[in-house]
Amino acid sequence: MTDLSAISLGKPSNIPDSHGLNLYQADSSLERLLSVYLSGDELDQWRPVMSSLGARAGGELDTLALSADKNPPVLSYRSRAGAETQTILKHPDYIALEKAAYAELGLSSMSHLPNGPTPLVKYALTYLFVQAEFGLCCPVSMTDSLTRTLRKYGHPDLVARYLPSLTSRNFDELYQGAMFMTEQDAGSDVSATTTLARNETGQWKLYGEKWFCSNPDADLAMVLARVEGSPAGLKGVSLFLLPKHLEDGSHNAYRIVRLKDKLGTRSMASGEISLEGATAYLIGEQGRGFQQMADMINMSRLSNGVRSAGMMRRALTEALFIARKRKAFGKHLIDMPLMQRQLLKMMLPTEQARSMFMQIATLLAKADKGDEQAQKCVRILTPMIKFRACRDARKVTGDAMEVRGGVGYIEEWSDPRLVRDSHLGSIWEGTSNIVALDIARAHTRESALEPLSDYLNSLLNECADRLPSDSLSLLKSMLVRTVAGMKYMAENQCNEDVRRAGSALYNATSAIFMTWEAIQAGDYRRLALVHLILQHKLLPRDPLVPGYTTAQLGVLGRVVDEQSITLDEAILLLPA
Repeated sequence: MTDLSAISLGKPSNIPDSHGLNLYQADSSLERLLSVYLSGDELDQWRPVMSSLGARAGGELDTLALSADKNPPVLSYRSRAGAETQTILKHPDYIALEKAAYAELGLSSMSHLPNGPTPLVKYALTYLFVQAEFGLCCPVSMTDSLTRTLRKYGHPDLVARYLPSLTSRNFDELYQGAMFMTEQDAGSDVSATTTLARNETGQWKLYGEKWFCSNPDADLAMVLARVEGSPAGLKGVSLFLLPKHLEDGSHNAYRIVRLKDKLGTRSMASGEISLEGATAYLIGEQGRGFQQMADMINMSRLSNGVRSAGMMRRALTEALFIARKRKAFGKHLIDMPLMQRQLLKMMLPTEQARSMFMQIATLLAKADKGDEQAQKCVRILTPMIKFRACRDARKVTGDAMEVRGGVGYIEEWSDPRLVRDSHLGSIWEGTSNIVALDIARAHTRESALEPLSDYLNSLLNECADRLPSDSLSLLKSMLVRTVAGMKYMAENQCNEDVRRAGSALYNATSAIFMTWEAIQAGDYRRLALVHLILQHKLLPRDPLVPGYTTAQLGVLGRVVDEQSITLDEAILLLPA
């Protein structure tokens, strides 16, 4: 029998709750890294926006995202008067998130405005926003990527017609974008696309089924279809722009058959589309649809990497918050060596992914201005971050849930949503196998591996005077080995080993990026993380040999608690 006298209804909870935490300020390395990549003026301009967004992401937006996740969209087929409709009913809290992303922040439009910020600003804001809400970032990314593809390949008349709506910050007027590519039988094999494009009295009409279409009620969608009478394979696939409404205001001839009941990204609608003679506009050159859509896909892949980096950082922030606040057996969790080791396992991939997207964003700005080396680097780095960071996010979010314990398994907290959403990144825009093979293709078809190697060597040479010689030597040797390994696997079509080679190249590349950042920022904690990447991800290690000395354990404790360390302490963690 329960002793009711022992129950205190007013007893405060001792469960640490991070709600309201400013996720920009709680991330001690973020501004330091941004100061390396952005000019002082640009950082001064955007710092207040990022700090404000960090506060909102840890409070208001997180609350909205939790609600939107629990109240997924619903497809309405008819109006109450019986008229045929294709209306997706979104929860008001999801609409509030849309207003924040599209109208207030302009995440989908800022890259396409005159004198807009550098790509890194957009991706840094996305990195913060996704720490609250992942699902919406897919439509935001597709809108951004569709606009880029339309501007690059679309007829000037189409660009003039649709660009103002795609770049509007007026929520009631702006257009959202999507891409309808996946078919049930084709899957990742785009060459097997069967959706038919037929020229009828001078207008293109689309017929067929698209199996997985996120943001299916978007105002505009890029669609891959096979022109009637075209050859089999990729040469017969063309790219089309599909408007939701025709110029007379009527709905285009396609239906949303149903919405998907998904594991994650529940806040955002994904559905099946039936194209029934829908009017569309040819984009670019007929028969080069996949090549033209590849730019949109690559930008979506990069966005997936950024989003995975953001989710890992949110998961790590939560785990660090718990570890610093919660006590067990008379100690804070963060002071326990085994917990420190678990936190470091989350911290390394989180930091790797962040450095990767910051470098890619910086190179993207140069690539868009015609820098050939930057173009090659972006070409190979994009599938690398999509492959590795998206897989790492699944592990990091799961491990962070474990730090919170049983409470973390409850849907009232962010942990389950992060775990569910994290699995999507390694599926959309190409599964892990597809994207790993694309790393190899970036070398065999576009000779991107050597320019990347040259770029990484140039970064190391910039650091040579201030980097310990042993660190420099080890990094250079790892670069030679991983580049040679990837080259061999790609050229000899060792497809069974391409994932392993891709992971090694990712680890070596991110380690060099982080080394350059450490030297530029004078942040030796970051160099210590590089030494740990070398030790645990690239070098052979006997699991039965004790890992660290007492002095090394002391340094590790400060590294995991995100405290500053000296160069000598960082060198202590250099693999022997």
